[in-house]
Amino acid sequence: MQLLLMALAPIFIIIFYIYLKDKYEKEPKRLLIISFLLGAIVSIIITTLLYSVFNTLVPLQDKLSVWEQFKQAFFVVGFSEELSKFLIVLLFAQQRKEFNEPFDGIVYAVMVSMGFAATENVMYVMQSGHATALARAFTAVPAHATFGILMGYFMGKAKFAPNKLYLNLLGLLSAILFHGAYDFFLFINFIPGIWIGAFISLGIGLYLSKRAIKYHQQSSHFKDTTEIIS
Repeated sequence: MQLLLMALAPIFIIIFYIYLKDKYEKEPKRLLIISFLLGAIVSIIITTLLYSVFNTLVPLQDKLSVWEQFKQAFFVVGFSEELSKFLIVLLFAQQRKEFNEPFDGIVYAVMVSMGFAATENVMYVMQSGHATALARAFTAVPAHATFGILMGYFMGKAKFAPNKLYLNLLGLLSAILFHGAYDFFLFINFIPGIWIGAFISLGIGLYLSKRAIKYHQQSSHFKDTTEIIS
């Protein structure tokens, strides 16, 4: 039970943080829970299927090859995981009438991402123990949140823009790029000290995520209404 709580605690801290940042028109809890569960179950299933396809078509031939690890990080792991989340946000959340301001893109993308991260984190932590739980609470879990925020930023804009396809794909691409970069530097740990690149990419992602949140908060069309009422 303790390991399970350690695995899930950072997930729900991030969810609560994003919920608080949705200042002006909060999303229905029912849709948030559904998004989380879709990420935890459906996204994992899609990712597993994509992994199987990619590992058949692009098998890892040399673990000590930088190019092979680059393909794994960006085209297998990054693409598969972020596409699975993207499809749920695109086909479920973005179609809801409750998705009525750009910030909602961040909210739903993070909910889906945290659902995915919850399942993944529980699997890793239950297998490897307390040290893994602590390490992932400050690395992999916030990384998944960052990928979700960056994706959601563009998908939130896409909902209300004429060039929806371009902005949606830009959201997917940004998540893949940051996910791939983060994993790539961890995958090539046979190069001494290169792992620091993962934390640099995560730091950049966190900085951009903070700006994305602030931008959509300030541009919310519910902002003036809320301030007048209050």
